[in-house]
Amino acid sequence: MPHSPFRTRLHGEALCRVLPFALYMGFIAVQEALGMAQKAGVVHLPAAAHLYLYPVKILSVAALLVACRHTYRELCLDDLRNVKSGAAVIAVGVATFIAWIFITWTMPMAPPPPPFAPGLLPEGWVRVVMTGLRVAGAVLVVPVMEELFWRSFLLRYLVRVQFSSVRVGDFTLSSFLITTLLFGLEHHQVLSGILAGAVYNLVCYKTRSITLCVLAHATTNLALACYILCTGNWHLW
Repeated sequence: MPHSPFRTRLHGEALCRVLPFALYMGFIAVQEALGMAQKAGVVHLPAAAHLYLYPVKILSVAALLVACRHTYRELCLDDLRNVKSGAAVIAVGVATFIAWIFITWTMPMAPPPPPFAPGLLPEGWVRVVMTGLRVAGAVLVVPVMEELFWRSFLLRYLVRVQFSSVRVGDFTLSSFLITTLLFGLEHHQVLSGILAGAVYNLVCYKTRSITLCVLAHATTNLALACYILCTGNWHLW
């Protein structure tokens, strides 16, 4: 039996929100596998190898987001015209950053990912470009990719499989708790991640805007990037 146009469209909309996130996580899995292989003596990589993998990861995800951009109808720049809402969301993003740097509990059984260490890179333009790509990825790519997956797709998919029929910001306790917990587990600083996931969910419920969720997330990441660059706390990256 042939698929209906509605089911085909729905399947495509889901893939466009899941694939960028899956690609991002796939690169992380590759990085962790290479790290384990190196510790086991199976492969021998230079200390800065993981730093050069990041631009490939972030540019690949960005390219996929651009390719799927026409399906992201919930990303509406008009939502940014409300100055009061935008300012409130930015304040929430800053508060989330402050909590992030003070809540330091991590998964005790999981080794931390290798930090961004610019000292391993050659001085000059290579270090500048690689650091700039790290900031751009954290501020411009990751918030869009994650909010499309967590708040636009999964938060609604857990309400109804035909997720696009669920309004952005419709609340159920189960979808809130599941996405909050999973968002935390995605990050090495689990408690900070859980708090951030809850905050971004609440922004979604309050504003019914994925664009403002992206703004809150990007603000947190920008503040964190500035803090890391100023203090040298590279382990936070």
